[in-house]
Amino acid sequence: MDQEGARQPLTGEARLAAYLDAIAGVLGHARRAAAARAYCTGLLLPGERKSIEPMAARLDPAHVQAKHQALHHVVAQADWDDAVVLAAVRAQALPAIERQGPVLYGIVDDTSFPKHGTHSVGVARQYCGPLGKPDNCQVAVSLSVANDHASLPIADRLFLPEAWANDPARRAKAGVPVAIGFASKTAIALGQLHQALADGVPVGIVLGDPAYGDETAFRVGVAELSLRYMLGVRSGTSVWPPGHGPLPPVPWSGRGRPAIRLRRDAEHRPVTLKALACCLPARAWRSVTWRVGTQGELTSRFAAVRVRPWAFSPRA
Repeated sequence: MDQEGARQPLTGEARLAAYLDAIAGVLGHARRAAAARAYCTGLLLPGERKSIEPMAARLDPAHVQAKHQALHHVVAQADWDDAVVLAAVRAQALPAIERQGPVLYGIVDDTSFPKHGTHSVGVARQYCGPLGKPDNCQVAVSLSVANDHASLPIADRLFLPEAWANDPARRAKAGVPVAIGFASKTAIALGQLHQALADGVPVGIVLGDPAYGDETAFRVGVAELSLRYMLGVRSGTSVWPPGHGPLPPVPWSGRGRPAIRLRRDAEHRPVTLKALACCLPARAWRSVTWRVGTQGELTSRFAAVRVRPWAFSPRA
């Protein structure tokens, strides 16, 4: 047997080292890459606190201060492109996921990070998922690709509230680049989808919760990318039930610009999704079990009805 055939599979430790080498290698500086490898290793080591100081103590007990400085530099001060690092991660992880089947879904979501202070970039009083209420936190918008076996985050961007985007002194103190301005969460998600397609990443069916599905502009934007979507909407969202629709625009009088807005009146009105669901007959509903959760099977009732979203736009 030749040497190539006799090569043994890498151990878990060697595989991790090879993975970190591939990611850290795009940072472009040997010391920066070494600090990045150490930082990732520190995140995986035992210990509840994952801030830099306790990680430095675990990584190099004899030289805590020096290790702390190296880790802090790569995390908070060094100039590196997060998109390039995510691309390196994707190059390592996506082929492994696709060996279990093609990418089926592109999941847009946002994640909140509770904060006590006011100095972290983007921190503001806004809805915080982990706390289930508005509170002081940061929010990041992410795009992940997935199949039925695994998922992989491929884009992640911190949401910058308008109060931050329009405060030059605060931006300068926190080091927010001039090129970064305010963008809504749905606009960030659309940009991430567009970039994924430009990079040749398979996206699949776009999935998202009502924070994304309730916005007509987001749904239109996803459709314009030639992507299909399945997005949550709130029960109070207004729609036209089957067989009903808005009135056409007011006929042009011959003066001024022709009207383009669709209309409604007392006899032509949309209904909420909750009201529509409550009117459906029992035979329209089907019980579906989609997976097993931590407390048993996840099952609910579903009904499929083709509706038209209500919006004052001919593109609704």
